[in-house]
Amino acid sequence: MATPFILLLLLAGISPSLAQSCLSDTFSGNQIYTSCSTLPYLNATIHWSYHPDNATIDIAYRAPIPSNGWVAWALNPTGQGMIGAQSLIAFSGSDGALLVYSTAISSYTPDIKDGNLSFTVYSKSGELFNETMTIFATLELPGNSTTVNQVWQAGPLSNGVPAQHATTGDNIKSAGSIDFLS
Repeated sequence: MATPFILLLLLAGISPSLAQSCLSDTFSGNQIYTSCSTLPYLNATIHWSYHPDNATIDIAYRAPIPSNGWVAWALNPTGQGMIGAQSLIAFSGSDGALLVYSTAISSYTPDIKDGNLSFTVYSKSGELFNETMTIFATLELPGNSTTVNQVWQAGPLSNGVPAQHATTGDNIKSAGSIDFLS
C-alpha cells in the first residue's frame, strides 16, 4: 500500500525520483530554501523562499555550466519567453572572476551588460563548483505577483561575454510559469 506522501506525489503528477532531485541539493554557507522545483530542461533547478511580508524571494538557480559558457534564470513579468525577461546571468570573466549580471532582455540579440531590472534586485552572487553554476539572489516580486513566467538558459561565451544560446532543442523549451506559493 502506498504511503500518503507517495500517493500525493503520484496524484500531483510528480515521480518520487524527480521530486527528490532538488530536495537533496545543499548549498554553501548552509543556505536553506523552503521550496524547489526541478526544471524540465537543461538539468536545472530553482530553489526559493518566499517572504510575504515584503513580497520578496530568495532564490538559488542551479544548472550545469557549459565549458567556457554561461547560465541564466529570469522572470518575465510581461509575457512568455525571452523578450521582456528580467535576467540574472552568471559566467566567468576573462580574469576568472565569477560575474553575475542583471540584464533586461528586449531583443533576440541583447547587449549583455550589468544593469537594472524592472523590479528591485537586493543582492546577487554566484558560485561555480564541480561544473555547476549557482546564482543566488534576493529580489522583489514584480507587481507582488506570486505566479510569474520564468525562462532559463545556458550558452557559450565569445570573447569573454555571453553569446547566443542554441536556438533548437531544450533551449527553446526552457520557459514556463512558476508559483512561489507552491
